[in-house]
Formats: sequence, structure tokens, C-alpha cells
Amino acid sequence: MTPALAIDLGGTNLRAALFQTHEIAPDAVPPHLVQQAAPQNLDAFRQTVETLLDQTGAGALGIAVPGLVEGTVCRWAPNLRWLDDVDFAALFPDVRVAAGNDAQFSLLAEAAVGAAQGADNAILLAIGTGIGSALLADGRIVRGAGGTAVSFGWACARYDEAGDPQHGWLERHASGRALDRAAQELGLADGAALVAAARHGEDAPRAALETVGQILGAALSGAVALTGTDRVVISGGVSSALDLFGPSLLHQLQAHLPPHLRMVSLTAGGFGSQAALCGAALAAYQHSIWEES
Repeated sequence: MTPALAIDLGGTNLRAALFQTHEIAPDAVPPHLVQQAAPQNLDAFRQTVETLLDQTGAGALGIAVPGLVEGTVCRWAPNLRWLDDVDFAALFPDVRVAAGNDAQFSLLAEAAVGAAQGADNAILLAIGTGIGSALLADGRIVRGAGGTAVSFGWACARYDEAGDPQHGWLERHASGRALDRAAQELGLADGAALVAAARHGEDAPRAALETVGQILGAALSGAVALTGTDRVVISGGVSSALDLFGPSLLHQLQAHLPPHLRMVSLTAGGFGSQAALCGAALAAYQHSIWEES
């Protein structure tokens, strides 16, 4: 089988790995060929990828980006504006190209062989600096018009707060940035310090994390009720603290659901920070979950 080159292009970093087979598992992710600062312009990105294609002989290319993707065209990447309206298939015409939003590719990996394997319906929240999200509905990843589906960081559980044109309500209250703010209010350096203090049993940090869980649970209840999903997967850097905020999240989620939906499960992603990269490889190999979406 032709090797596939997978690219996870974030707002801060670019990572790449070569997958020799479509058989991918959370504990068998190939080593990174490249892990470097994200390119600052389109020419630098093209040169990086073309060099990797030449070096590896890959015949397929999967690209995960933090933005809206329609087909192989990046419609909007707020932290990489030089990608707006770039067609990856035209940029790399000598290989088969698959492109997608990084959260959607993360869910592809989790649904195919990770924490959502076997589920027909699942929601993924990738909680890091911001909040990315994706939805598996009846066995297919929902992309929406122009790739805009499931921008769940913009979900709102309060009618009396003003909006923000840059960051959605849920992102403002429950992302890594929100944990940083909560930490600083308690005299701690950042969200990581907040989590560490909570693990040491300090009451105020534990309460702050429980509040984040309650916010997430309240917002997710509407999404679960709307979609009928039976599994919620939390990925991204904040997922490492799921044991601290997960119980309050699940309690709040179930409290706002009808009886027939209260069996929804909550789990951390199986691929960790590698999910988008592995999803890009699966899409490059034309995995059925992605191809049928």
C-alpha cells in the first residue's frame, strides 16, 4: 500500500508523520518526521510539504488544519490567514489529497480505532487553548455547509451575556484560556498550576475545575439532546484533567437530559495530542467514515 504523509498544521506548530499502512492504533503512532513552528506563509508551507513528499515517496497526503475546510479547500483559518481559500489538491497535484478540520480528523481517529470506536453517534470536544468540536451522526462525520458544522466553542448557556466576535461563549468560559484566568485569580501561574493544585487537594482550584465541568455539562446537554448521541469524547490538553472536572460535567449533563438520553458516556480521547495527525492519515487512506461524510 502506498505510504501516506499526514500533516497536523496548527496555529503554533506543524507536525508530520509517515504512515506505511492504514492500520493505525493509539499505541502505534509513527515517530514525527517534523515538529516545528508553523510556517508563516504559503510558500514556506508548500516547500516544507513538497520536501517531505520527495523524501518519503508518499502517494497520499492528509492535512488537518484549525479552520473551516470544504472538500480540499481551506475556507477560513483564523490563526493562519494565508491559508484562506487555498486548494490543497491544486497546491500538491501529484498526490491524492484529503483535508479537514483538525477536530473532525481527531474524531475520525477516535471513531475508527479510538475512544469512540463502535459508536454510531458521538461528540468530540478538543479543549486546549480554544475549543474545537466534531460530531459523528449515524456513522458519518457531519461537515456542514462549507465545513462549518459543530463550531461548538460558540455554544452559549447564558442569554444575558454579550457576545464576542472573536471567541464564543463556551470557549471564553471553559477553554484552556479560561483555566489560565481562573488560576491567575487564585494567584497561580496558569491552568497547569491550577490542575496541579487541585490534584494536591486544594479546595479553591478543585472548585474552579468543577465549575468548568458544570459549564461544559450544561452546554453539552443541548447538543446531546439535539443529536441523540450516546458518547462524548474529550480530547486536547485539558483532557488530562478530566478526572477532576469530568464528574461535575457528567452530573450537570445528565441533570438536563430526558431519561432516555441519560446513559450518555464520557471518556477521554485515546489518541491524545496525536488524534488529528492520525485522522489525517486515515482520511488520506480514504477511510469509509470520512469518505461517506
